[in-house]
Amino acid sequence: MTTRGVLYVHSAPRALCPHVEWAVAGVLGTRVNLDWIRQPAAPGTWRSEFSWKGEAGTASKLASALRGWHLLRFEVTAEPCATAEGERYSCTPDLGIFHAVTGIHGDILIPEDRLRAALLRSQRGETDLEAELSKLLGKPWDDELEPFRYAGEGAPVRWLHQVV
Repeated sequence: MTTRGVLYVHSAPRALCPHVEWAVAGVLGTRVNLDWIRQPAAPGTWRSEFSWKGEAGTASKLASALRGWHLLRFEVTAEPCATAEGERYSCTPDLGIFHAVTGIHGDILIPEDRLRAALLRSQRGETDLEAELSKLLGKPWDDELEPFRYAGEGAPVRWLHQVV
């Protein structure tokens, strides 16, 4: 079953850009040329967006191929399909990688066992419940990536239309 998604490279040093393209091409099995533009949030870095189509699980393969590269900030999304939920991966140099399962409307779906574990850690006094839930929802990654998400001059703009 195929799905589609988007790779958002929020910031990459210029020297890393061809390596990102090679990694994506290796996962997708086809040549990839990304349109790179300057990232104003981190001078000296570049950003790009790439819409992809592939088998369910492609998002995780893309995230695995890109994770661990110092100074690379990216997100990979995949839409749900008949055989798999949607996914979102976020990665920053400081926080590492975050993974969330997403529903048909883009909401993060938190598995019951992860919620129970967060409650247990909170009840034991090991952590604050609000902080645990924040991590489960990816808030630290959202906070760090938000300045990089804004479209800079010349960035492609995606128009979203609300369906009621």
